[in-house]
Amino acid sequence: MIGLFKPPFRKFVKKQNRAFQLAIEDEVERINKEPNIGEEKKGNLSEFRVHKFKFQKQEYLIAYRLQDKNIVFYMIGTHENFYRDLKRYLKEGE
Repeated sequence: MIGLFKPPFRKFVKKQNRAFQLAIEDEVERINKEPNIGEEKKGNLSEFRVHKFKFQKQEYLIAYRLQDKNIVFYMIGTHENFYRDLKRYLKEGE
């Protein structure tokens, strides 16, 4: 599977320090190997999966969606306002 990255995901990763960038890279690889690892969402986010991981005692979420033979990574961040921001991004038309 090929991983595609939306601008909010790329922008978040770019702002982080190298150690965290490498941790994110590892999680992306895990998702690529095992796309069903993330929890399926319900309601108006039903086509998404969210994978949770910890880095330095802080929990982060990665929102992604399977499209054809690709995995599209939409957003990464802490739980605070994560789903609100994801919905807002989707409503603005990706």
